[in-house]
Amino acid sequence: MDLRNLSGFCDYFIICSGESQRQVRAIYEEVLESCKKEKVEIHHKEEDNESQWLLIDFFDVVLHIFLEEKRKFYDIEHLWREAKRIHLPKNLS
Repeated sequence: MDLRNLSGFCDYFIICSGESQRQVRAIYEEVLESCKKEKVEIHHKEEDNESQWLLIDFFDVVLHIFLEEKRKFYDIEHLWREAKRIHLPKNLS
């Protein structure tokens, strides 16, 4: 989501979800490991013990990783409905 004209704290949200807590945690850990390997700086990260909503803040980009039911509950896409949607391919590798 392109937030450049809507937010003062970041330019983009990347929002994804997993079908299980294990999958959400695996996505989170893989992103952290990839950042470490590629020397990508992380500003802040948040996690909960239940792996329902994990967050990685890269300064201008914030990655949200949700358990699917929590993504529907919090509905960030609706809260930021004025933001331009940018769709990424499912497989970026």
